[in-house]
Amino acid sequence: MEKVTGIGGVFFKSKDPKALQAWYAERLGVPVHADGAVVFEWEDPAHPTRKGQTVFAPFAADTKYFEPSSAPFMINFRVRDLDAMLAQLRAAGATVDEKIEASEYGRFGWAMDPDGNRIELWEPPGQR
Repeated sequence: MEKVTGIGGVFFKSKDPKALQAWYAERLGVPVHADGAVVFEWEDPAHPTRKGQTVFAPFAADTKYFEPSSAPFMINFRVRDLDAMLAQLRAAGATVDEKIEASEYGRFGWAMDPDGNRIELWEPPGQR
């Protein structure tokens, strides 16, 4: 059985993402990158030479990125094998987006949970 290996990110809608990013930077000292995301880097205890990261990022209130969910948030879960996880979800009857995106950041896929929340599944580069 495939299992989630961690939280890759928390994404949420904001009426004013730039002002909210500034608030988090000024009030909590979080490291906001130029693209507006906060990236917390950490070491994987099972693989000390492999660095991990968790992203925290506000999106514009009118973003379509979370659709078809109407929720104001989306959680990104790290997975070891994206294809196996998507197949497992399909076999269990979950709604799975057919689209898979690949980039220098890894591979991404999406599914819906039973409450209608879109979840993002992320296989970081070199994970398998």
